[in-house]
Amino acid sequence: MTRRALGFFAVTVLAMTGWGARAEAGDPIGRQVAAMSLAEKVGQMVVSYVYGESAIQPGAADAAANQAMYGADVSTGAQAVAKYHLGGVIYFTWSRNLANPAQIAALSNGLQAASRIPLQISTDQEGGVVNRIGAPLAVSPGNMALGATFDPATAEAAARVSGTELMALGINTVHAPVVDVNTNPRNAADGVRAFSDRTRHVSNFAGQAIKGYKSARIAAQAKHFPGLGDTTVNTDNGVAITHETRQQILATHVPPFQTAIRAGAEAIMAAHIVAPALDPSNRPASLSRPIVTGLLREQLGFNGVVITDALDAAALDDYPEDQVVLDAVNAGVDQLLMPRNVPHAIQTLLDAVAAGTVSERRLDQSVRRILKAKTNIERYAPEQPTVGTPAHQQVMADAAARSITLLRDRDLPLIPGQHVLVTGWGVSTTTNLAAALGATRLYTGSPTPELIAQAVTAARAADVTVVTTFNAWSDTAQQNLVAALLDTGKPIVVAAVGAPYDIASFPQATTYLAAYGYQPVTVTALARVLRGEATAPGRLPVTVEGFFKYGDGQPTSR
Repeated sequence: MTRRALGFFAVTVLAMTGWGARAEAGDPIGRQVAAMSLAEKVGQMVVSYVYGESAIQPGAADAAANQAMYGADVSTGAQAVAKYHLGGVIYFTWSRNLANPAQIAALSNGLQAASRIPLQISTDQEGGVVNRIGAPLAVSPGNMALGATFDPATAEAAARVSGTELMALGINTVHAPVVDVNTNPRNAADGVRAFSDRTRHVSNFAGQAIKGYKSARIAAQAKHFPGLGDTTVNTDNGVAITHETRQQILATHVPPFQTAIRAGAEAIMAAHIVAPALDPSNRPASLSRPIVTGLLREQLGFNGVVITDALDAAALDDYPEDQVVLDAVNAGVDQLLMPRNVPHAIQTLLDAVAAGTVSERRLDQSVRRILKAKTNIERYAPEQPTVGTPAHQQVMADAAARSITLLRDRDLPLIPGQHVLVTGWGVSTTTNLAAALGATRLYTGSPTPELIAQAVTAARAADVTVVTTFNAWSDTAQQNLVAALLDTGKPIVVAAVGAPYDIASFPQATTYLAAYGYQPVTVTALARVLRGEATAPGRLPVTVEGFFKYGDGQPTSR
């Protein structure tokens, strides 16, 4: 198949009959909604996943997984889409959707062919630490790395490249950008997924990211409304609560969403965060009418699609499945992302309409917004997608190079001929960094005392040690490793490849850099700075309380 513009409402709708009395002349979307069955309308409100690399010929294990999820008569992704009229499919590695570009494009085309209504195909390609598809795609260094450039144009360029490459794979919707303001350094949900801890900084980058996605003609979903920046709990793992006042939330966390709306974001993702100041009932935002309808729709004037965060998240474990579905729809949500049981969720809505507890008119409102969001996307991908071009790779490399932030320096640059040890967190991170530096490697991860002892012995034998850390503030073992290395008295270079707050756990470190991620493009940029081949022009987009302030950095000279 060749890529072709959607043209769905200009051609398909006019070929259909039975518009319904409520449809207005000159309103093709209204005519399409009126011509849809109730089952089709409900299906459009569900975004789920399917197993397999192929839409029609999955492997035996994937066929069995689809049957377990969708019923004995559904062994393929195409059958799931057709039977349940799914509005969207989200891709993951663990559902075996993402083997290589040609396979992904073929899967997308196969799923589209199974759907009478154009299918929303999506994935979480934020860049940085949340990135579903790696090489050969050009991968962004991530939001906080982009924020460290202090140049919002980097967010536009990275989003444009990422969006263009996703579209080449038939992925027409991206669950990005994260526009949360990371006000809590111990945030387990965001961290480096956020651009900054400053509202204006996040807003500036969010607007440019949306602009970049729109230039690539991919639908963007700003998340996680009304903001996950002040929580310490990832909603994938438990209930997240913010105790900030309504005024604090509106002044600090909501403005980036307003910017995203003004920039033309097609969708907003509602978080499973509990915000008593916004809804005293303590319902998660994704199930809260005061937050979704009262704040997002009425106060902020958002008329696009509202999608929940994943409904299989641990944050909703205490809610019955049918209550989650009905509360979300009654809150004003349009799309249910990853219900725990898709057939049950769909039947719950069908039964609710039959019982009169949810009106079909209410469903029509959501379906109209969903179909409107699909009008400008391209439906089919080329059979041989072009991704990872030198120009695209250079955009990401330039962004990464501009992000590396040097905060303390006593031991750089590394001197040719030195015996360098690379140790610490990250299997691929330490492997790639050691290779780039021509160094000895000892991976420790979250180390045992025995591994720490090995690292100390290796550090004593080396001229200089580079140790990578990832959110060490939450990992005592990493803290113990760095402390033991520093106690050797040998030159130790600490490189934080997660959030830059790690320095607080080992304040005696004398050489400290923030890389904000561990994608290969970032590791390459970090290695060039360590070798003295490049400057470190990045600046902190956050405050590290007691150590560094927003905007700090020590640009090196080549």
